[in-house]
Amino acid sequence: MARSTMEVAFLGTQKTEMEGAKYVKVFYGDEPDGKTEHGLSIIGMAVADDVADEVFAAGAQFAPLETVRITFDVARGGQNKGKNLCLHIESAKPKPTAQATTQPQQKKAGE
Repeated sequence: MARSTMEVAFLGTQKTEMEGAKYVKVFYGDEPDGKTEHGLSIIGMAVADDVADEVFAAGAQFAPLETVRITFDVARGGQNKGKNLCLHIESAKPKPTAQATTQPQQKKAGE
């Protein structure tokens, strides 16, 4: 199994509970192919069971179309296709540094 990270436009997280089972998905937008869709191509990715609640809750902090970083495992699926499983989602914005930047005060004319 391989692990990968990608940055994409966030669309939403969704949780469905049926018969005691919980299913969580992350939806993100990708470039359209220009043949079957225009605008964003909507793609869903299943979330690993052990982090489902964490990933679902994280979705509440992102604005639609905000760039997010998704960490996921790529497992081998049928017919040599990869099966992606989301492990973590976070903002792709640079984290603010603890060091405050100070700007020199400008003198007014005539001082």
